Amino acid sequence: MLRCLLILLGMGFSAFSCLAADIRVAVDADPISLDPHEQLSEAGIQYSHTVFDPLVRWRQNGTLEPRLAQSWQMLDANTMRVQLRNDVQFHSGNRMTADDVLFTVARLKGSVDFKALFNVVQNVDKVDDYTVDIHTTYAYPLLLNILAYVFVMDKSFYEGKAEIVKFGQTFASSNVSGSGPFQVKERIAGQRLVLERNPNYWDQTSSGNVQRMEWLPIRSDSTRLAALLTGDVDAISPVAPIDIARVQRTPDIQLLSMTGTRIVMLQLNQSRRKELQHPKVRQAMSLAINQSLIVEKILRGYGEAAGQLSATAFAGHINDLMPQYDIEKAKQLMAEAGYKEGFRITMMAPNNRYMSDEKVAQAAAAMLEKINIKVDLKTFPKAQYFQLFDQRAADVMMLGWQSDTFDSNNIFEFTLACRDLKTGLGTYNAGEFCDPLIEQGVRLANREMQPKQRERILQGIEHHTAKEALVIPLYWQPIIWATKRSVQLEGVLNFLNFPYWGDLEVSEGIHG
Repeated sequence: MLRCLLILLGMGFSAFSCLAADIRVAVDADPISLDPHEQLSEAGIQYSHTVFDPLVRWRQNGTLEPRLAQSWQMLDANTMRVQLRNDVQFHSGNRMTADDVLFTVARLKGSVDFKALFNVVQNVDKVDDYTVDIHTTYAYPLLLNILAYVFVMDKSFYEGKAEIVKFGQTFASSNVSGSGPFQVKERIAGQRLVLERNPNYWDQTSSGNVQRMEWLPIRSDSTRLAALLTGDVDAISPVAPIDIARVQRTPDIQLLSMTGTRIVMLQLNQSRRKELQHPKVRQAMSLAINQSLIVEKILRGYGEAAGQLSATAFAGHINDLMPQYDIEKAKQLMAEAGYKEGFRITMMAPNNRYMSDEKVAQAAAAMLEKINIKVDLKTFPKAQYFQLFDQRAADVMMLGWQSDTFDSNNIFEFTLACRDLKTGLGTYNAGEFCDPLIEQGVRLANREMQPKQRERILQGIEHHTAKEALVIPLYWQPIIWATKRSVQLEGVLNFLNFPYWGDLEVSEGIHG
């Protein structure tokens, strides 16, 4: 009602800000839980931005804007003071205060998936009801960046029932009180998530006009597209590369794509197979994979072939570190390593997590067979796959990683560092290696405040990883959505593929 009054008073909101709309969104997989701290994943963060609010969030231009944090300042090298909003109400009716921030950060530090991000936080002190001081164990260059993952939880609602069990059944996995623009009305895992507008949402400047949303997980690319073309849903993601031309030919449908920073890779488990401990074998496998062909043929030119983990915008990126496909050199290295006749390995990949992931895995397996590495490939739905990933259940496993801090070192910390159950470092290192050069570099980069010196450290890690072929980078995945033309998604989608659904404007009432 306030937005409608502002429009009538000529305050400049769009003409359809008062038009209530219901929308249905089809995605390849739904969040595994209602607990924002259970799994660090794209689907989980998309959900968190919709039902919860972070202290800060990323703008489309790559800068951070205030959300539940109104302002912040560094008191000294190791202390940031954060001023909180005083007008935020959780879905339970409880008011947000500093106590909720302290509760949330403590919980993040106990989460298997998030604790590596927050180990640097020594403690959080309450100054008053709406001010906190965040103390780090050392001067940390990315402190503000990690505050984008502090989705503040309702202490009074969760306290005493805040256990985190990955892929388990807990109070938080099925009960929720956030502060975000939408409230959970219904959830049937694997079928639908129904969200309704929060009538007490603090951000009254938002011009979003969606009153009800349904998220529908549809694994099949063709079925997802058919649902959009027949009008059963209003937006879909991802769009399979093979379907892009069809979408572009459909008058009432629009395509939205942008370059992403998610690196899709193959991890080679050195603890499971002695062959993979040999650098020449890993180098041969890397040379046998034709990343450019995968992007051209399977992704239809969308995405970017990768010879490293760091996206172009990241400090660790090395401009001349490109894919090095060379099948003859790969065969030579296999012979030099004593494996001219090859060997057999197992490979696992998801079939509904990354763009064309199953087809990419099949192509990679076929390419490895050209150097006599026989691959027993199995693919699984996302939820099942990541349980197997955590068990390190195959010799080669596919992983996509989007830097949580928009920085190279986040990729290195989670996928290359020595696995440490206490700190969470190396949580997604399915290579099961522990490289002292990487370990040292990761720690140095986390403490280096001078940008140029930090860039040199990160590039050193990137160069060493490529030289040793510790992982096989495949491509940076594009972000591709298709929507009805009435859905103004371009205004709320960022480079991390986190749509801010609370701000979404729809120009006509649909599914209402």
